[in-house]
Amino acid sequence: MIKIKVSELLGKHKMTQKDLAEKADIRPNTVSLLYHEKIQRLDVDMIDKLCKVFQLDDIRDLIEYLPENTDKNN
Repeated sequence: MIKIKVSELLGKHKMTQKDLAEKADIRPNTVSLLYHEKIQRLDVDMIDKLCKVFQLDDIRDLIEYLPENTDKNN
């Protein structure tokens, strides 16, 4: 599972979804999908814009891979 940390970053930076849409030049609907982790695809340009707005040095501060447990007994 991929975790998108936009909601955490917005809180940390005291920014609204509207602020992010304007600063990153991303459609408000797309920001909402990111916020609720419902987005299906992330394009490299969008990742770059988000990293710039949030001033991230590491992409892991934006997205995280959480392996799903494939063992049905656990």
